Amino acid sequence: MADTVQSDRKTNGFHKTTNGQHVEELKIAIIGQSNFAAEVLELLLERDHMVVGVFTIADKGNREDILATTARQHRIPVFKFAAWRRKGVPIPEVLEQYRSVGANLNVLPFCSQFIPMEVIDGASFGSICYHPSILPAHRGASAISWTLIEGDERAGFSIFWADDGLDTGPILLQKQCPVFGDDTLDTLYKRFLYPEGVTAMGEAVDLIAAGTAPKIPQIEFGASYDPALFREENQYINLNQPAVRIFNFIRGLDSVPGALATVEMDDGTETPVRLYGASLSARRSMTNAKLIRFKGAVGPAFVTREGIFITGTDGVLVRVKRLKRGNRVIPAGQWFEQANSSTKPLELTEKEQEQDTLLRSIWKSILKVEIETETDFFACGAGSMDVVRLVEEVKDTLEVPISNETLFMAPMYGEFLQEVIIRLRAGSAGDRSANIEYLGKHVMLTANRRKICVPTQLFINGQFVDAEGAKTLPIVNPTNEQVICDVASASKADVDDAVQAADEAFRGVWTSVSARERGQLMYKLADLMEQHKEELATIESIDSGAVYTLALKTHVGMSIDAWRYYAGWTDKIEGTTIPVNPARPNHVLTFTKKEPIGVCALITPWNYPLMMLSWKMAACIAAGNTVVIKPAQVCPLTALKFAELTIRAGFPPGVINVLTGTGSLAGQALADHPLVRKLGFTGSTPIGKRIMTSCAESNIKKCSMELGGKSPLVIFADCDLEKAVRLGMSSVFFNKGENCIAAGRLFVEDRIHDEFVRKVIKGIKTMKIGDPLDRATAHGPQNHRAHLEKLQEYCAIGLKEGASLMYGGKRVPNLEGLFFEPTVFTNVEDHMYIAREESFGPIMVISKFHASDFEALVARANNTEYGLASGVFTKDIQKALLFAEKVEAGTVFVNTYNKTDVAAPFGGFKQSGFGKDLGKHSLNDLMMKCELMCGFFSSFAGKEALNEYLKTKCVTVEY
Repeated sequence: MADTVQSDRKTNGFHKTTNGQHVEELKIAIIGQSNFAAEVLELLLERDHMVVGVFTIADKGNREDILATTARQHRIPVFKFAAWRRKGVPIPEVLEQYRSVGANLNVLPFCSQFIPMEVIDGASFGSICYHPSILPAHRGASAISWTLIEGDERAGFSIFWADDGLDTGPILLQKQCPVFGDDTLDTLYKRFLYPEGVTAMGEAVDLIAAGTAPKIPQIEFGASYDPALFREENQYINLNQPAVRIFNFIRGLDSVPGALATVEMDDGTETPVRLYGASLSARRSMTNAKLIRFKGAVGPAFVTREGIFITGTDGVLVRVKRLKRGNRVIPAGQWFEQANSSTKPLELTEKEQEQDTLLRSIWKSILKVEIETETDFFACGAGSMDVVRLVEEVKDTLEVPISNETLFMAPMYGEFLQEVIIRLRAGSAGDRSANIEYLGKHVMLTANRRKICVPTQLFINGQFVDAEGAKTLPIVNPTNEQVICDVASASKADVDDAVQAADEAFRGVWTSVSARERGQLMYKLADLMEQHKEELATIESIDSGAVYTLALKTHVGMSIDAWRYYAGWTDKIEGTTIPVNPARPNHVLTFTKKEPIGVCALITPWNYPLMMLSWKMAACIAAGNTVVIKPAQVCPLTALKFAELTIRAGFPPGVINVLTGTGSLAGQALADHPLVRKLGFTGSTPIGKRIMTSCAESNIKKCSMELGGKSPLVIFADCDLEKAVRLGMSSVFFNKGENCIAAGRLFVEDRIHDEFVRKVIKGIKTMKIGDPLDRATAHGPQNHRAHLEKLQEYCAIGLKEGASLMYGGKRVPNLEGLFFEPTVFTNVEDHMYIAREESFGPIMVISKFHASDFEALVARANNTEYGLASGVFTKDIQKALLFAEKVEAGTVFVNTYNKTDVAAPFGGFKQSGFGKDLGKHSLNDLMMKCELMCGFFSSFAGKEALNEYLKTKCVTVEY
């Protein structure tokens, strides 16, 4: 249709305008470069304008400008000139080639070359040029930058009739936009000057074609011609001026080429740096800051974790987030670490040399130049799409976790190669003993027919580091009571470092990771845990005494399940829309958003070291938070191995931090820290009460508690007795009794009581007790000596109060290590200590009941301050459901026990705590009970744990 209309208008090289006059048809020459010029070309062609030639810059190596590529796709003649003039005189062959296309209108959408006046005036309709300022202000080549440097409240662009290169020709069209406080050269260009500029160039040509294009002479009022900022001498910032002027200069050169400053080093040398990411800071004082000296600065400058702070002459601080030293961009807050580090080139193995060749070929295919160690990706003219292509090709070809940030921080080929090789070494399979330099201090465990390297330092901001003062604590193998190694013991200052790193990551790098990318990282981590599951299970056995087969299936298996389950939730966290009454005649939209809380602290127990970490942390990370975790003091090694795997998975520094140490110091410091917004704790009720007090007094931080338990298990005579015996034993002896939902008291109907006890004792005698790494072992050592001694004291109290000890009750004789016999008490009365208090060990406490009084039975089951779990065995569904309804426990098992799943919420009532692990958020957050009715129907797949790590924001919009 458009072609037909244009054909109807054409008459012997002329076309009719709206007033009926015959005007010569436009034959356009586009002179310029870049994506901007290419889009103008596309737009003019869409509007049926005739483009007879494209003139652009010469190729850089084998890489041509995008304008040339676009023109060739449309079969438009392309001319590439390194220059149009030589010594101020037009080059004859260049003029000849220009005149050969017969253009009568020159369009200069983005032109960096000086065009001779013979060309400018050689077209009968003249030449129009795009200029990124509101002329006559900021004439010259650096107009956008000077708009910001001078603090203009409005920016804009002009399309003017080109003159002798001084930007003084008549105005054809102008458009304006406000300058916002957070605008930079980049944001201003992308938000307005680029998209609106392309459209305006099309409008300008339309006006010329219609014969209605104005020529408005420029006035001299407000005119300025500013220095060109492509000259390095003009890029140096004057630090002896008010903060707002310093801020404006830096953002005016962000991100190209960057404001230049000179750092005076301690050794007397001077180091030039470029500054990026400036903001005016509300801070007026500095704590925990190091001084940095800038040449020419009158006021002091400081380095903190948040960046570099420069003091203006008015005392106000300017924060700088990033700086470039040489060819490397680094976080400004890492100046001293980066400045003092000396990275020597890696020696490549034969396989890594092959990877080097592959990497060079990818760079060459994109940049079209020969790749040397010093080749700078961006200096070769690469753009944003080239960054995406490079990163994706490298990830696919070499299977290495990198991001755009990797390239930004290492734009030179040699540096980029080094970053890739380090990541490949970190993620290589098999025996990694040769590639563990990045782990720092570590212990090499030799067990289970394998060698396992485990870090022993704190994990803060993506690095393994010593604790303050190199303080350590010993880790003991409960199987033989020998010291495995010493691990770092975090101080209050170490806790602060970790929390600060997590807070910075939450407000910085983690926000740039989309929900779906977050899920991909979690899937990658789960895959790595799967690959290393034998190592993790072995560590769990050595460190905590877990039976290896159980550790493999439950400790590690459910940990992997948790990470995979929550990885699938990351991009499904949604709010709701809410109908509300508007103030008529207006309309109102009200909706809620689910947002991450911020820095979350996790304190986990010693019975399931890796699983408790995963249950809590996977939900926390899926929700978009960052984490500082303090694993149990006595068995932290799987947490440290896990930290290593997060590096291999590609988690950004600061997102996950691991602090080994004592609860009284490191744990308390986390509870007290004002930047921690949520604390998840699993442990004893007395410690939970202290932590809740600290959470309230520090900053009223949100907390969830999974505390003690004394879970009742009721066994009716009409049950499947063999199953009840087997699962009743598991309910107590599973994981050596170190199980938060262990059945703390069994109520057995009197008709089957004696037979039940006899079968249990017979079953105990068949259990193999010994080395947890032995595949035949069913019962391993208790976790640590203090716990073993507590179990001995617990049994002594039971005997003293009159309970009958039917089996066990003592340490296993003739066996080194912390082994305690599976124990059975009967004739236990409700008032006794062992009927009321949790043993957290392999001690079965049995009481009789008569089936005639169901209400009394339920009352006995509920006669405890705990309410974590419960169970019932019966073939009578009415009794089962009635028990599930009346029992005061967060989880109810029917004809089964210990059957948990990552999709089902887990948590207790009363002094067993509040909040949930596992699952997502319940459809009804007020529903306080999730009854897991295993055995009769599928579980109510409650979805609550994500809610523990999210906050709900309500937004109301009137329109």
